Amino acid sequence: MKKISGTQLQKLKNTSNSNGIIGALAIDQRGALKKMIGKYKAEATEQDIEDFKKIVSEELTPYATSILLDPEYGLPAANARAKSAGLLLAYEKTGYDATTPGRLPDSLNVWSVKRLKEAGADACKFLLYYDIDESDEINDQKKAYMERIGSECVAEELPFFLELVSYDATIADASSKEYAKVKPHKVNDMMKEFSKPRYNVDVLKVEVPVNMNFVEGFGEEIVYSREEALNYFKEQSEATDLPFIFLSAGVSAKLFQKTLYFAKEAGSSFNGVLCGRATWANGVEPFITEGEAAARKWLQTEGKKNIDELNSVLAETASSWYEKIISQH
Repeated sequence: MKKISGTQLQKLKNTSNSNGIIGALAIDQRGALKKMIGKYKAEATEQDIEDFKKIVSEELTPYATSILLDPEYGLPAANARAKSAGLLLAYEKTGYDATTPGRLPDSLNVWSVKRLKEAGADACKFLLYYDIDESDEINDQKKAYMERIGSECVAEELPFFLELVSYDATIADASSKEYAKVKPHKVNDMMKEFSKPRYNVDVLKVEVPVNMNFVEGFGEEIVYSREEALNYFKEQSEATDLPFIFLSAGVSAKLFQKTLYFAKEAGSSFNGVLCGRATWANGVEPFITEGEAAARKWLQTEGKKNIDELNSVLAETASSWYEKIISQH
């Protein structure tokens, strides 16, 4: 059992429902959201990004346990959220510098964990790209960086949500069959590393350990038999004692729901989700092409339906993090 302070425990409770399950909505996308908006108009303005986040927050937070936003464009949305929803704020800069090898992490220039807390955050989220097989020269920099953030979070008594995204420095396409073969090792071994007490992580936000499009019964081409895939989910769950939640990684709402049932069948003790594009992505087009009223209508119908469906899946599949964390007082 991980021990945290009473203040941290209360803030963690703010991000989840009364059963200790996290059904959070993620809209901390910056670069990705600009691209999505850019499909429907010449260039996404800062106002477009802020407004869309705000509308999503107003319409969907009544049905989510919390919302993940970025402090760059997301503060109006944070202030517009439902009273019942907790707030996670992202601490990393969007994307990574593609000109230097290693996808090194970088935090936002004018932010600190103290400032995230002052902005009303119940938790600090940091996204780390990690290749467990990359050189120590690169990975040691990442480990030290996470130690610093973990220490900041302990000092401010703010829960630390670490989002881990795996990659292989030698495989360009993470959706390829080639990458699917190494993904279970990449994801599960990376989770083991960052579950060590030295990083002070409270909740891991992770990918599922396989590419579901290559699982027998899910996709055309098979890399993993059904049995193998179930084993990787079980292995993932056993790789950590920390609470962990799944990210939707941009897959469709339907596939994500099926994946959660699959994880449950495997015996995974995951504690919820932080679901982004699977919930709201199709609301971008009406927002840009038809305006705010059309976007709200889409969110009130399709967007809400996506969250409601996800919530009922979570009720049947996710476990409570109360079994993994206690207050030290």
